[in-house]
Amino acid sequence: MITIYGMNTCPDCVYVEDQVKGDERYEVVDIGAHVRNLKTFLRLRDASPAFDAVKRVGAVGIPCFVLEGGRVTLRPEEVGLRARPKDDEGASCSLDGRGC
Repeated sequence: MITIYGMNTCPDCVYVEDQVKGDERYEVVDIGAHVRNLKTFLRLRDASPAFDAVKRVGAVGIPCFVLEGGRVTLRPEEVGLRARPKDDEGASCSLDGRGC
């Protein structure tokens, strides 16, 4: 099973979650639904080098994908999904409007 960490207020996360609805190969964890989920994600984010680049630019690093072996990736394509198209205007999580 692939675990996906995200939030239902993040357009990138919603785009990914729509692709996995009903697919038992994926488990979606909303980090905004409970502080326990957020703490689990933050522990992962603090420990994994996969987040180094996003932390440098002040991004959160969601959606995040954890494969069965424990490998972490931020690329939906690496888990058989599509990333949200870059030309999807108006949908952004960042304060500057450039992405999530």
